[in-house]
Amino acid sequence: IRYMKEVQGRNQTEMTEFILLGLSDNSDLQIVLFGLFLFIYMATMVGNLGMIVLIKIDPCLHTPMYFFLSSLSFVDASYSSSVTPKMLVNLMAKNKAISFNGCAAQFYFFGSFLGTECFLLATMAYDRYAAIWNPLRYSVLMSGKICFLLIATSFLAGFGNAAIHTGMTFRLSFCGSNRINHFYCDTPPLLKLSCSDTRINGIVIMAFSSFNVISCVMIVLISYLCILIAILRMPSLESRHKAFSTCASHLMAVTIFFGTILFMYLRPTSSYSMEQDKIVSVFYTVVIPMLNPLIYSLKNKDVKGALKKILQKHLL
Repeated sequence: IRYMKEVQGRNQTEMTEFILLGLSDNSDLQIVLFGLFLFIYMATMVGNLGMIVLIKIDPCLHTPMYFFLSSLSFVDASYSSSVTPKMLVNLMAKNKAISFNGCAAQFYFFGSFLGTECFLLATMAYDRYAAIWNPLRYSVLMSGKICFLLIATSFLAGFGNAAIHTGMTFRLSFCGSNRINHFYCDTPPLLKLSCSDTRINGIVIMAFSSFNVISCVMIVLISYLCILIAILRMPSLESRHKAFSTCASHLMAVTIFFGTILFMYLRPTSSYSMEQDKIVSVFYTVVIPMLNPLIYSLKNKDVKGALKKILQKHLL
């Protein structure tokens, strides 16, 4: 496959496409992975889009918590769709090429939605804090305008952060191999292919990523510390259980998401390997977007009740 073209007047070449090596070159394993990931992707889309529709049509779910949840479902469906369809095609296709612009677009949109999810989960933790710490003022603290501003800020932060990373990465020169040892366009394998000095990229990416992840984790930890204090102050065991149950789904989603992200970025360098990176990447690009709607539907009485009403209405 011809993937480079001569740039007139200069003794260098310009990359026009990359080859995604994927998860495995074993044809039998690729068929198994294709079936597995296709099932997971379909479940992801049905679960997340179904959650959005359910929240939209049921008046009982028209509250700030479910407004945030519908936004989270949209983000999950979007960032899974930025990676999984191309991965599925490459598992069955002989030509595993992705254009330079296509790689940049995948890099940008995946980073945008992943960053947005990070900020959204932190925002949802604050929402739970506001609901439990000061329930009498909850409608004022989390009015429709404030909810919209919080979600808009999460999207702006996620997309703005990804724009910086994308600009920093794709301004580099790629003049050697075009084979990306990954199943999507990610930062580490792209930097390895560059023949430019990537030290500044590494510093900027680490600084922004560390600030975003640590700030979001701190918001979550502080919010849940306040929530725990508020729950312990409640007089009855029943009120404590009710308050904790409203946080259980979000706490589980936060633990899975940030646990995976922190494992990715806080591993010792000596234990790093590209194969391990691929496995962890599969979890947070393919599996986590499927898990979130399951977590919220199985752990949330309001969602289960709304789903039961819809099913009874259409099946009876």
